[in-house]
Amino acid sequence: MTMPMIWIFMILLACAVPIGHAMLGGVAAALWLDGKPLAVIVQRLYSPTQSFPMLAIPFFILAGNLMMSGRFGIYLVNIARLIVGNMKGGMGQVSIIGSVMFGGVSGSAVADATAIGNALIPVQKQQGYPRAMAAAINSASSTVSVLIPPSIPLMLFGLVSNVSIVNLFVAGILPGLLLGLGMFASVWIVAHRRNLPRSPLEGGFYAFRSQLVAAVPALLMPVFVIGTLRFGVATPTEVSVMAVAYALIVSGILYRDLTMTGIWKALVDTATMTGAVMFIIMASSTLQWIMTAERVPQELAQWVAATFAEQWMVILAMNIVMLIVGAFIDLPAAVLLLGPLFVTIANSMGIDLVQLGLMMVVNLAIGLYTPPVGTTLFISMSIARSGLLETVKALLPFYAVAIGVLLLISYVPFLTIY
Repeated sequence: MTMPMIWIFMILLACAVPIGHAMLGGVAAALWLDGKPLAVIVQRLYSPTQSFPMLAIPFFILAGNLMMSGRFGIYLVNIARLIVGNMKGGMGQVSIIGSVMFGGVSGSAVADATAIGNALIPVQKQQGYPRAMAAAINSASSTVSVLIPPSIPLMLFGLVSNVSIVNLFVAGILPGLLLGLGMFASVWIVAHRRNLPRSPLEGGFYAFRSQLVAAVPALLMPVFVIGTLRFGVATPTEVSVMAVAYALIVSGILYRDLTMTGIWKALVDTATMTGAVMFIIMASSTLQWIMTAERVPQELAQWVAATFAEQWMVILAMNIVMLIVGAFIDLPAAVLLLGPLFVTIANSMGIDLVQLGLMMVVNLAIGLYTPPVGTTLFISMSIARSGLLETVKALLPFYAVAIGVLLLISYVPFLTIY
């Protein structure tokens, strides 16, 4: 059943069928060709929804949406401008710093690209940034958020691999900062070559102090999440509910900018995002069920062990596969598809699963700003109104940085310590 399923799945993807529907189409065709009842699909769709840890996903998404419904975004941008605005290309650097701070609240690259892009790209264009450069900076920098806790992709990997989400969150901090630092350096070099303007915020230390005091409660959310998980105070699902309560307190009581309209919008956005993620999770479980029943992961692991003699060769091969897949399949779906397969290979080759999770997320995050799918790429291009070829050309330094960080994560295990 596996080969017909894969071929039909790929044909449906090539016909621009949404990823979840393509998975179900492939599974349905495989079952029909094998003479098995299609009712099995319904049973398999229901099964993954009964996971208690899965509840953490909508609650963390809701916490981020509630936090970003008010003035926090303004405080965040102002702090970043006060820190790096006086540098050449200061507004580009603000995008990098903002993504690092924003990632700890949203955990989503798409939310990051949309919120920060709408705030900064118009200003960058007014200051003389080329449209393609503004889009490139935003689309690449927004992917830092997939490594900074609470990261939705890392949670998904933890769920499909049975790896501790706490360990993944802790291990993602250093690589996330390295990725942000590398992109910061790239913008600095490009800014000096293109003589991009400075963008300081008036007010000096007093303005910085007031903006920092205002933003600190929201910026402490990742500290609260990691601290609560690390010391075993609560499970990830319980912490996600506590994060929603934290967001309500910060936005509703401290900032006093949380309206009923804002709450409703946050709930609708959360339902939309959760529905999309959950449908992919449900559809992928049917595909994984067939592959597991036919021992595809085990046979693939045996083939890899027989073909590649050294661990570094296996890691390189997995990276190449993930880079290719990430260019065509969106990040959550790719994690759910590749995770179970690569976990089996990693176990057979003695590769740490936390390290594998970070490799996978960084790899697939590169796909977020790589055509032809490139979610953050096309969001940023839409805001900046830039062309595809010129934007991809402007992205070349960021691709180099991301590949460099990926290689460090892959071959320097210390960087993924937890």
